[in-house]
Amino acid sequence: MRVGVITFPGTLDDRDAARAVVVGGAQAVSLWHGDADLKGVDAVVLPGGFSYGDYLRCGAISRFAPVMQLVIEAANKGMPVLGICNGFQVLCESHLLPGALTRNSDLHFLCRDQEIEVVNNQTPWTNSFKQGEKIVIPLKNGEGSFQCDDQTLAMLESKGRVIARYVGENPNGSRNLIAGISNAQGNVVGLMPHPEHAINELTGPSSQGLGFFTSILHAMVK
Repeated sequence: MRVGVITFPGTLDDRDAARAVVVGGAQAVSLWHGDADLKGVDAVVLPGGFSYGDYLRCGAISRFAPVMQLVIEAANKGMPVLGICNGFQVLCESHLLPGALTRNSDLHFLCRDQEIEVVNNQTPWTNSFKQGEKIVIPLKNGEGSFQCDDQTLAMLESKGRVIARYVGENPNGSRNLIAGISNAQGNVVGLMPHPEHAINELTGPSSQGLGFFTSILHAMVK
């Protein structure tokens, strides 16, 4: 299985994401923001960082990168897509996911190990987890507060599209402690914390983040 990992100018976590893909059992394929094709990949990861320096809004310029038009088209046809942190922001700017990621409630950048609960384990990116399973992975963002209107929030909750929640205190002011959501089909997932930094206990707070990358392999071989 081939999983594309996109690099935008300012992306920081593409190598970590590619390594997580490989450790999870798939082949990582590098995709550049200016690429005119997806190189035959089966799924795509939009990693974290500060694409285009976070000018205008986080992810606002990346949304217009040539490769994103291909990602949008493929996602709408069912290709699994995972956006992590800045990648989550890009997915919202691309209207593949609803809502927006805004400045943290305390207006400070935060970086810490964070416990989250996997609320929906039925997506291609979460099926390795048990519903309600709690894991610890790093969280690092300045604009990680998920916001949406009341109608959108009610829809996300009623349709099971919240895939993960923060456990304990709200780290960034996200509505309903939301750490990640999916699109209506479930193939597109945005997650603010960083599972790619928690695939080995030697270098992360846990190895529990690996489940996001083994999940996609399981989903594609079913």
